[in-house]
This record gives sequence, C-alpha cells and structure tokens, in this order.
Amino acid sequence: METFLRCYFDYFSSLPRNSLHDRRKRKNMVDYISTLIEGCSAEESNIEETAQVAIKTILQYHKEMKYANGTVCKMGKYHNILYVAMKLCYDWKVKDSETVCNLLREIYACENTFERIFIGAIFGHKAPHYIAGWKSDFDNQEENLSAVVYFLEKANDGGLELRFSTNGTYTNFRFIDLPIESCGRASPLKIAVQLGLPDKLLIFLRFGAEIYTENEDTTVLEHILNRLQVFNHLYPYNLVSCLQLLLRAVPFIKVIKPDAVGEHAYDIVYQKMYEKYSDLIEDGLIPPTRCGFVPPELKHLCRCAVRRRLWENHQLPEGIRSLPVPEKLWLYLDILED
Repeated sequence: METFLRCYFDYFSSLPRNSLHDRRKRKNMVDYISTLIEGCSAEESNIEETAQVAIKTILQYHKEMKYANGTVCKMGKYHNILYVAMKLCYDWKVKDSETVCNLLREIYACENTFERIFIGAIFGHKAPHYIAGWKSDFDNQEENLSAVVYFLEKANDGGLELRFSTNGTYTNFRFIDLPIESCGRASPLKIAVQLGLPDKLLIFLRFGAEIYTENEDTTVLEHILNRLQVFNHLYPYNLVSCLQLLLRAVPFIKVIKPDAVGEHAYDIVYQKMYEKYSDLIEDGLIPPTRCGFVPPELKHLCRCAVRRRLWENHQLPEGIRSLPVPEKLWLYLDILED
C-alpha cells in the first residue's frame, strides 16, 4: 500500500498548488485511494490495517513536505491532503485511536482550529462555503455530524489534549472544547447554545464539553438565561430544551465565582439567582434544586460526580456502559433522560 501511494505522490507533487482546493478533486483522490485500499487488501479482514497504513503514509508525506519547508506547512494541496486522510478515516472507520489522533494533531498544528470538522455539523454542510470559503468534505449535515461523533470518540480514546492560547496564556483543551476561529473563537457547545440547537448540544454534552470555562465573563448558562429573560413568559421551545439539557450536566447554576461561596452557599446562590432571574424561577424554567432554593437531589449530584470522574479519564460517554450499576441508570448518567 505504501509503495503505491509513494508512486502516486510523485505524480501528486507535479500538480498545481490549488489542485485540492475544489471539494470534487479531494473526493476524487479519496475514491482513488479507497480503490487502492480495496485492491491491496488480500482479504476482508485486512482492510482495516491497509486503511491505517494509507493514513500513516499520507501523514508522513505531509510531515516530509513540512520539514522540507523549514517546519512550516506549505498549505495548498500539501495541507488539503490531510482532509483527504480525514475523509478516509471516516469512510473506513479506522479503529486505531493513535493514528486518528495523530491526524488531528497535524491538522491542528497547521490551523490551530478544527472548524472544517465542526462547522458543517453545526450549521449544515453548505454553510462552510459562506462562512470560511471552503466546501465540506461530507455529503450532508447528517454525515458531517456522524463524522464529528466518530472523531470525538477517537479523541477521547486517545486522550487527545491540545494547547490553545487564551489571552496570552496557553491552556490544554480537549478536542470538543477547542474554539472555532471563524465563529469568534467560541466553542462548539457555546455555538450550539447561541443558535438554540438542542440536538447538537446533547451530543457535545454527552462527550463532556465544558460548560464552565475560565476567562469568560458570561457562561453559556448565563447566556441562555439572559436570552430567555427577554421573551416575557413566552419561551421558545428550542431554548428551553437547551436549558434543560445544560441543567442535567451541572450540580447547580453558578452566577458567582466558586471562591465567593462560603458556608451559606445555597442561600447566596438563590439570592443572586432570584435577583437576576425571578421570572424564570417563578415560571418553573429553573427548578428549585438548581437555583439554590433547596439543595440538588442526591441522585443528580451523584450523576455529576460520576460523569466528572469519567470525564477526567476520557471515558465519556462510552465508559458509562462499563460501570457496575443497573442498566436502567445508563440513560440517566448519559443525560439522555432526567
């Protein structure tokens, strides 16, 4: 497989720099390499291994071109070939997490974002052309969303964390939390909340997207509460659904910094909450157990604690099914029901 690809790369090097800018040409290359994968697999059981070799060969070629240019990616076709590898990973469902994570690292090292994976899943597969000037490598939004889930699973399996600069300070971010450059450096979760997309939000929450992040004046919870405030008791269903999902993933709503909460934590939280969101509390959108009026249910606190420990070990949501708990609790721990 590697020999065939190396011969192809000799031809590829002679192509124009923008030869992979067009989505159709990337698709043609994906189809060609897929045919090689099928042809080089002596039997069905070897296809997975052959696809993995193809991905590794593409990654090695990208690195060679990068180092030949003083460790700076040449971009153009030499970078877009990584998206050919991305589509091959998804099409052949490569199982090796290390290989997939290495691909994601290469993409991030050149772009410092994963917007070409996430934008099509959030906005629709046609949106990237208008937002960022390129076309999605996936045929429709459903396939793009399925690809996001695939890469989220592999990023979790591989414990992938990448450094991102926030206000001059570098912090380790997980794949799911990395900001999207062309969307105001907002995380995928924040974009889903801003757009009121509960179906996308549920996926991101299940994989452990962070709700409370440092260096943010307004959390996603406060953002959606502030939006609901302006609807004068006639609340949009999609925003209410987003709020309900967010409340499944946190012990209670924080409106002040944790270090300001002392002995009378819930009294302080409820006082602050009622000052800001009295209408939402009285209308029942914010349950008493989430606004500090009464402590959260023990069952809910246990869910948050279990999910946090699974998150620390990169086991959300797959690890839930391996816990020694009754199966009827799986959906509850996976925030699929309340």
